[in-house]
Amino acid sequence: MKIYALLTGRGNNTLKDKNILECLGHPVLYYPAYAAIKAKTIDKCFCSSDDDKILNAAAELDHISIKRPAEFALPTSQHIDCIIHALNYMKQNYSQPDILVVTLANNVTIKSEWIDDCVNMMINDMTLSAVVPIYQDNDHHPLRAKKIDSNGHLQMFEDDIHQPLSTNRQDLTSCYFLAHNFWVLNVKMLLNNGGIGQAPWAFMGDNIGYYMIDESIDIHKKNDLMLAEEWLKLNNVEGSTESMSADVYKDPEHIHNAAEQQIKRGGGNYKLILCVASRKEAA
Repeated sequence: MKIYALLTGRGNNTLKDKNILECLGHPVLYYPAYAAIKAKTIDKCFCSSDDDKILNAAAELDHISIKRPAEFALPTSQHIDCIIHALNYMKQNYSQPDILVVTLANNVTIKSEWIDDCVNMMINDMTLSAVVPIYQDNDHHPLRAKKIDSNGHLQMFEDDIHQPLSTNRQDLTSCYFLAHNFWVLNVKMLLNNGGIGQAPWAFMGDNIGYYMIDESIDIHKKNDLMLAEEWLKLNNVEGSTESMSADVYKDPEHIHNAAEQQIKRGGGNYKLILCVASRKEAA
């Protein structure tokens, strides 16, 4: 059985060069790339990007470069496009994998053992179309969400809800979100499902296994970068250093905003929140 990893990241982002910003002495993408090369279950690692800076940084961690066409690297591009492009490249130049582990370049909350656990879940049950890490977050439960109607007024996001609902998130049915640090995909099912699967990530199919983690931090803003650094320290991730990103930490306001955002998320790692808050006090 062949198992490949595919690191994905594009260069055109709202936060410039977010995938290669320094995070405790390494570019952000170092952490998902490092987790992949250290995973015991992965045979080869690849990186798909339109940005040579991303490809070069990943190449230093033994990731084979796949230059992504511009049409698959737009803000409106879909992830499945670069996945299919990469699978075609693998088939033409190496071989088609049975399992593809897609790692995301802007998420450092990943561990080699998590990858191995999820891959082994699929190896033990190839009826699974995907295995993905998830985390609980009732603070952003769909029953607490709103939308704006044509009159400019707030309405419940979910329609046809008539029974009384508790204002306490703990009373609601548990709500889970994909972590988007990595996805383990059954390649045969992906290529043969005809785009039919659970929206919006239909390429994951309908028989999706899950792997519970505490939280996940996608890096889209500088505040997220600071939270990512704290997560790396608290989890003693191999390869990270004690150096801080000076452009973030020299401004206490970044720390204050990040702490507030993490608290609003709910269901997160409260050690992380306390660590952030303590740094705010020290500033």
